[in-house]
Amino acid sequence: MERKKTIGRRKIPLVRIEKNANRYSTFSKRRSDLYKKASKLVRENDVDLGIFLSSPADKVYAFVHPTQNAIIDRFMNLKTDLGEQIVAENSQSESINDRLNELDEREEVAKEKFLFLSQRNKTRDKGRWESIDHLNADDVMKFQAWLDSGEILLKDQLAEASSSS
Repeated sequence: MERKKTIGRRKIPLVRIEKNANRYSTFSKRRSDLYKKASKLVRENDVDLGIFLSSPADKVYAFVHPTQNAIIDRFMNLKTDLGEQIVAENSQSESINDRLNELDEREEVAKEKFLFLSQRNKTRDKGRWESIDHLNADDVMKFQAWLDSGEILLKDQLAEASSSS
């Protein structure tokens, strides 16, 4: 059994159709396909759509949803809608820029505070525990006496607290 040899799907070059009858027929087929696709687009996406065509015989065809007046008004007010959209986007970007500027200022303040604190840590007086390594023998004896007296005072206060309760 031999298979039928066909050309199948191939790319058709876009050239003007010379015969008027063929041109009218092709226009009608393509117009109906275009209307079907437009109907599907309106049905699935709930959009306003208007298609206006002029045939080779200078007849005008139209597909509109919901009405011609609605489509025309939408088209005429397109610049206004876009202007409002641009204004809204600009106000949004201005608020974002304001927020970025505020965050930059906060970052500068935080850097200044960090530098101040790091300088303060370098220059501050060292406490007892930080400078204990630098004590001489006399200072160590004084510090030991101070700790012992603190221990005795704490024991006395603890004894008083336990006897009174």
